[in-house]
Amino acid sequence: MSKQAMIDTFQKHVGAELAGDLETTMATMSDEPHLNHVPTMAGGVGREGVRNFYRDHLVGKFFPPDVKMTNVSSTVGDNQIVDEIYISFTHTTEIDWLLPGVAPTGKPVEMAVAVVVGFKGDKITHEHIYWDQAGVLVQIGLLDPKGLPVTGAESARKVLNPKLPARQF
Repeated sequence: MSKQAMIDTFQKHVGAELAGDLETTMATMSDEPHLNHVPTMAGGVGREGVRNFYRDHLVGKFFPPDVKMTNVSSTVGDNQIVDEIYISFTHTTEIDWLLPGVAPTGKPVEMAVAVVVGFKGDKITHEHIYWDQAGVLVQIGLLDPKGLPVTGAESARKVLNPKLPARQF
C-alpha cells in the first residue's frame, strides 16, 4: 500500500468515526484488528470486539460538541502512520474511553495525543492511542499536581507551540 493510500484510508476511518458511520469505520479495518487506548486500556480485540467498542463507546460519541483537533505532526512509514494531535474540548459529556466512570465536570481540557496506526494490505490492523492521563485528571480537578511531577494543559500547549518555556524545577 502506498503512503498516500494509508493516509487516505486513515482519514476515511477518522472521518467515519466522527460522522457516526460505524459501517464505513469498520470497512477500513482488517479481519483481526485491535484498538488500545493505552492510558485507560479501553478498546477491543478482534473484529467483533473492536466493532462493539466503536458502536458502544466511540463512533458518533467521540467528544463534546466544541472539540477542536489540530494535527501537529504525521510520520508515515512503510506499514504505519503516527499522528501527533492537539485536542481541546469542554468536558460536558461522558467520555468513557478517556474518563471511565467520571461524570462531566464542565471544565476545559487540552491534551496531546499520539496515535499509532498499523496497516496490512489496504486495511488498518491496529490503533494504539497515547495521552497524558495525569494531565487530563489535573485539568478536570481529580488530581492535585502539588508535589507531583505532572502538569495540566501546559504540556499539551507546549506540543502545539514548542517555543513555550520549559518547566522550571
